[in-house]
Amino acid sequence: MRPRIVLLALAALAVAVLVTLSIAGEFLVDILWFSSLGYRDAFVTRFAARALVTAAIGVIAFGAIYASAATALRLSGDRERLHVVRRSGDLAEITLPDLIRSFGDRVPWGLLAVAASILLAIFVALGEGANWDIYLRALYAVPFHSLDPAFGHDIGFYVFRLPLLEDLNDLFLLVIFLAAALSAALYWARGAIDFRQAPPRIEPGVIAHFSLLLGLFFVQRAAGYWLGRFGLLFHTNGVVFGLRYVDQVLWRPGLWMLMGLAIGAAALSAMNMRERGTRLLLIAGIGVFGPAILLSFVQPIIERLWVKPDELNVERPYLMRNIAMTRAAYKLGGVDVKPFAGKGRLTAASIRQDGATIDNIRLWDPRPLLATYRQLQEIRLYYDFQDIDIDRYTINGRYSQVMLSPREINPELLPESAQTWVNRHLKFTHGNGITMSPVNAKDTEGLPIFYVKDIPPVSRVGLEITQPDIYFGQEPDNYAVIKASTPEFDYPKGADNAYSYYQGEAGIPISGLGRRLLFSYVMRDINLLVTEAIKPQSRILIRRNISDRIARLVPFLNQDRDPYVVLSGGRLYWIVDCYASSDRYPYSQRSPDQINYIRNSVKAVVDAHSGATSFYIADPDDPIVNSWARIFPGLFKPLAQMPADLRSHIRYPEDLFLVQADIYRTYHMTDPQVFYNREDLWGFPRENYSGETVVMQPYYVIMRLPGEQKDEYILMLPMVPQGRDNMIAWLAARCDGADYGHLFEYAFSKDSLFYGPYQIQARVNQNPEISRQLSLWNQLGSKVILGNLIVIPLQDSLLYVEPLYIRAENGQLPELDRVIAAYRDRVVMGDDLPQTLQALFREGAPAAPVIAQAPESAGAPARQPPGAMAPGDTSAGLHTAAQLYSRAMAALKAGNWTEFGADMESLGHALEQPAPPDHK
Repeated sequence: MRPRIVLLALAALAVAVLVTLSIAGEFLVDILWFSSLGYRDAFVTRFAARALVTAAIGVIAFGAIYASAATALRLSGDRERLHVVRRSGDLAEITLPDLIRSFGDRVPWGLLAVAASILLAIFVALGEGANWDIYLRALYAVPFHSLDPAFGHDIGFYVFRLPLLEDLNDLFLLVIFLAAALSAALYWARGAIDFRQAPPRIEPGVIAHFSLLLGLFFVQRAAGYWLGRFGLLFHTNGVVFGLRYVDQVLWRPGLWMLMGLAIGAAALSAMNMRERGTRLLLIAGIGVFGPAILLSFVQPIIERLWVKPDELNVERPYLMRNIAMTRAAYKLGGVDVKPFAGKGRLTAASIRQDGATIDNIRLWDPRPLLATYRQLQEIRLYYDFQDIDIDRYTINGRYSQVMLSPREINPELLPESAQTWVNRHLKFTHGNGITMSPVNAKDTEGLPIFYVKDIPPVSRVGLEITQPDIYFGQEPDNYAVIKASTPEFDYPKGADNAYSYYQGEAGIPISGLGRRLLFSYVMRDINLLVTEAIKPQSRILIRRNISDRIARLVPFLNQDRDPYVVLSGGRLYWIVDCYASSDRYPYSQRSPDQINYIRNSVKAVVDAHSGATSFYIADPDDPIVNSWARIFPGLFKPLAQMPADLRSHIRYPEDLFLVQADIYRTYHMTDPQVFYNREDLWGFPRENYSGETVVMQPYYVIMRLPGEQKDEYILMLPMVPQGRDNMIAWLAARCDGADYGHLFEYAFSKDSLFYGPYQIQARVNQNPEISRQLSLWNQLGSKVILGNLIVIPLQDSLLYVEPLYIRAENGQLPELDRVIAAYRDRVVMGDDLPQTLQALFREGAPAAPVIAQAPESAGAPARQPPGAMAPGDTSAGLHTAAQLYSRAMAALKAGNWTEFGADMESLGHALEQPAPPDHK
């Protein structure tokens, strides 16, 4: 017997451990993880809030549901017990109620009622516990210090407290419904309600009980009508978002009336507890819902007879509220509107005056550049570049815009035979360094010039990287065990590899049977329990994807879609913009994401090596983030505490700018009549990319704003009239220093035509010289890719620049081959930007478009544009043609289609020259 007892005890212990892990495993991992990051208090606050809400609501729900169930048992308890009666000797005719009732006193009705009430209360409590944040926000609300014009409440009432009141009202209704459902089931099971008769037989006590529940329902409806008055500020129908004329004259008094009728209906229901009939209940129901339906029928009559005939004048005060509140909610009230007449005239001399702007014109498009980075700098198949980031650094003493990408590691890219547990979690644990290149330069082969490249990363411009390891990034989450007995792969070193061990204190200690068992269960990986590679100093890194990491730490904030890496102090950091948003800002128009208030309230910084995560308040005027700061003291830091070098790399986020631009394209119209008629509705410009028409995205650029003395980093986007392609304005957001976040609108003159990006691209395609060159390249086994068309405002003029890439038809290495520039009525294509601009602004240049060609290296004939061969120089012309032909054939044999196409074009121009005149 003794071995059997031991086995049973071990089995019981195993079951107990598994049950404990299934219940508490995730909780234990969370508290260990939050503690390792220094945010234990934040986790405890969240857990305590959820537990308290769940417990309190559970107790209240159980009390209400069980009280109703106990009442049902009491009112049906004195009935004579019924037994099963066979009507035709057929067992199939015995109904379920008959079968239940046949047990009589043998059914533990009280215990059954308690169990059912507990289950329903748990269902209610768990659902409400997920809303812990609503309770905390209402409790720690921070005022907006701005009143809504309809009811005079602070905006904070709608953002923080109204959601809780509506949630409690819905919870009240749910409890009433569940209590009524359980009571009805008990009455039916015990025979107090019998549906086999026509009409159904209902005991008077049942009617009294449900009269009470119906009275509570009418109380809930009265509260709903009272809260519904505030919901009028969020209507989406009609020309006004929020309270409209019909809401003011019909629904505001109408909801007060319905609230009074609902209270009266609750009183009638209470009276019916003594009468125990149906007459008063019918009167109550008709008295509440009849007028509600009548009001719904009256609304279209008022709109048709009073509103529509003079809608603008009727809705004018509400339109003005809608415009003002929307602009405030999206922080558009401070947009500086400046005229942009476009009367300036660019020359070669004026271009030189804006050298910093010209030198930072972005010629590399992130899309083809990503493919180029992958081909040239991934080095090994398990490295991965996720995306291209755009930032600015001081390079050789100059404020320069660069493009960079972190080289992360992805074990999923290993050959299938090499995807062992050791390789995935112990050996290939981290990426290495970054690749960086300027936005405006290329080498002789059309490839980027690298400021930082290779592994270990090497810089040619003095940027020092002392800690290149990337343990935390954008790759899919994959836990890693560090400081194990297995050395980590560090970087490839010729035919061999370099190995290292993690130096730092990141992660959670994993040694010991208890923790190994815990993480083995939570990660669903038995290897963590049985491996011998884990040592006493070993630690586990989890939640290494930075987006997942931040979402777990601050789930109440939204994240920007484009985290970007920053090199600062020799280490790599991720900066992620986080947003506080709401859909409860009165009168404010909702965005396509169904929010109507947004702020870039927080900048999150994640150390790529240690995973240390910090949150800095970027908008101290935002009441929402200040409310969260009150709830979680110590979670957020002032932006002034961010290291100065890191702070110099913060930028205005693209997602926020897009949301604001989308709203501003309508709400830049502040005159109610113009707004009502949509006379000046804007849209986003279009552009062609890789044969498809896409919406143009905002882009970062270093430039000197009109009227300013200093070049700065800005985010800008041209705007066009809705349904048109010509430019009407451009928006800009400052990113540097004390001017960070300052928004500008440069409004174009209405009496001039300003080409939009799509129109410039059409002019490029219609240019016979450029079009012929593009067609030639596309027919020679290559594919032409036109990159982002950048609009650069310069000295009250507009300069358009578009890069052109050539990629082999089956290749993945795009080369920056040409640069196209346009100004006024001229379009020029050249080998690089300086040459293109020189041709575009050369003195006495004709109005007709031209193709600029770069001089060739010494000893080789230049690629001649049309008309370059001097008349009378026949021998020189033939010699040049012969050399061009020989070089084109050499390029053809070498497979250099780009060189072949260019030389053949030059040869064609040379042969088209007119014969020299006869001077004999």
